[in-house]
Amino acid sequence: MASVPLLRLAVVPPSPKTLTAKPLFLRHTPFRQQSLPRLTPRRKPPIVTLASYSPTPAADQLIAAAAYCLPFFNGLQYGRYAFVQYLALEHVFEPLLPVVSAYRSVPFASFAAFFALYLLLVRNPNFGRFIRFNAMQAVVMDVLLVLSLLVQRVFTPGRGIGFKILIVGYNCMFALLVGCFLYCLASCVLGRTPYLPFVAEAADRQL
Repeated sequence: MASVPLLRLAVVPPSPKTLTAKPLFLRHTPFRQQSLPRLTPRRKPPIVTLASYSPTPAADQLIAAAAYCLPFFNGLQYGRYAFVQYLALEHVFEPLLPVVSAYRSVPFASFAAFFALYLLLVRNPNFGRFIRFNAMQAVVMDVLLVLSLLVQRVFTPGRGIGFKILIVGYNCMFALLVGCFLYCLASCVLGRTPYLPFVAEAADRQL
């Protein structure tokens, strides 16, 4: 029975301060709120609709493609030896012979077409860059053809090796001319800008 008073002394009622006090683990390790990174909404990419897409007008494509007829008609003379060697080429270009003959029958038609392209198209600010660039590129091509023709007339080769070199040079010039013409014509019809090496750079400087 002597242990009962000891138990009564051991059991002490809690004080109000101890009831309202925070636990030890909360007292020593307080919770700290960390600042979260600010999320910014992602911007949606612009939607490209058919109304916002503006292709090259058909009239501009037609005018740009017609500009390359000037160097093509003036450079057909380089195919004189190729037409003799390869008869199939003559049949391919036979539908163009009436147009070429009518073009050459007009006096100074080449000079008139040259200045018409340069003054009416290249230097005309009313036309867009697509027409002006292609017209200027056609003018540069025609100038290069004239320069090569002048060089050939100055150094007129005779018979023998010089004449064979002349034939090879004519055939290469004709093949290069036809390739450039078809490339530029197809690009203009598709609404794309053709870029010929060195010729495009010279045409771009003039614009």
